[in-house]
Amino acid sequence: MLTIQKVERIEGRISVPGDKSISHRAVMLLGISRGSGKIDGFLPGEDCLGTIRCLRQLGVEIEQHDSVVVVHGRGRRGLTKPEGVLDVGNSGTTMRLMAGILAGQDFACTVTGDASLLTRPMDRIAVPLRLMGADIGGTGDNDSPPLRIQGKSLKAIDYILPVASAQVKSAILLAGLYADGETTVRETVPARNHTECMLEYLGAQISMSDGQTTVRKSDLEARDIHVPGDISSAAFFIAAAAALPGSHLIIENVGLNPTRTGIIDVLRDMGADIAIENLVLDHGEARGDLIVRGKALHGTTVSSEMIPRLIDEIPVLAVIAGLAEGQTRILGAGELRVKESNRIASLVSELSKLGMTIRELPDGLEIEGPSCVRGAVVESYGDHRMAMALAIAGLFAQETVKVRDSRCINVSFPGFEHVLQSIVN
Repeated sequence: MLTIQKVERIEGRISVPGDKSISHRAVMLLGISRGSGKIDGFLPGEDCLGTIRCLRQLGVEIEQHDSVVVVHGRGRRGLTKPEGVLDVGNSGTTMRLMAGILAGQDFACTVTGDASLLTRPMDRIAVPLRLMGADIGGTGDNDSPPLRIQGKSLKAIDYILPVASAQVKSAILLAGLYADGETTVRETVPARNHTECMLEYLGAQISMSDGQTTVRKSDLEARDIHVPGDISSAAFFIAAAAALPGSHLIIENVGLNPTRTGIIDVLRDMGADIAIENLVLDHGEARGDLIVRGKALHGTTVSSEMIPRLIDEIPVLAVIAGLAEGQTRILGAGELRVKESNRIASLVSELSKLGMTIRELPDGLEIEGPSCVRGAVVESYGDHRMAMALAIAGLFAQETVKVRDSRCINVSFPGFEHVLQSIVN
């Protein structure tokens, strides 16, 4: 159980662990590349370690020393049938992206996960992969895991994403590496583009323009990959410092891919003072330092078009909205219901315990502020982002806040409590 006390301000200079999304993709794509590549800044969290475990079962030699990983790729056709079931733990990213790779192999396998993941829908990837000729099936109408995948010869498709989902887009593009013809994915609302950036960096035949991405059957060449700090992890500290007057926080080497910086834009809309320095571009991925100064914030409306750029940051945004002056509405966020927990219901339940005025909308949340945050024992629901968001709420509470089942934070941010303690006063 994580215990949090009220603080007066946040001050210091920190870095956060490597980007989870990029770490997953780096291991997978290097695993099917020709040659060896080193990953610096890899996130050694439970989800990403699950990806390493699966690739090793598929015959990929991987050396891992904390945040430095060396992957000895086996090439696009070099994976081998695993002994036993592939267990991805809690990682939906691993399951959905690996399904795209496994659909084009010449062997059968089963991919499963923990109790939480077994409830999450996989039809969103199964449907387009079946259109490509994949033999893939799960349980029930939503194709919930475990997924049974029999590798097949694949054909290209031209697919319009029904929801803005980087995981669905990535699964199709990865399958496209094995498919005859040109595979095109069209987006009406852009989702994060880490897969496209990395495919281009590793030499795939890929083109991107005007909301569509096209890939052809391609071999990848291994190269070293530098992973920036995860903005989704930094978001907890950005939001806390922004909302606490008198705070001054510097977060170094944060990934600033424009498809991921919605949290900065929304906080600025709420009046936050956030500056970016030392901005650089590295194999298609922007990174830089963030300087945050605390001040009083006001409410805002987060539209559905913004949601793909901050879907993982909504839990902490909801906390900060409860501290801001006026009403905040978060719309078009129905995807939160099928995350590690039903985050809409979970946020309403737990933030209400802390005295915040928060209402559930069909596809989002409505929050009235400012609230006087009180102490309570709150539930994480085994959801790492819920646990960290509730810990941030505790920094503003009049009495102690205790977060149950906080071990789940290790999924994405090992060392979270240590970093938090280093900047509070």
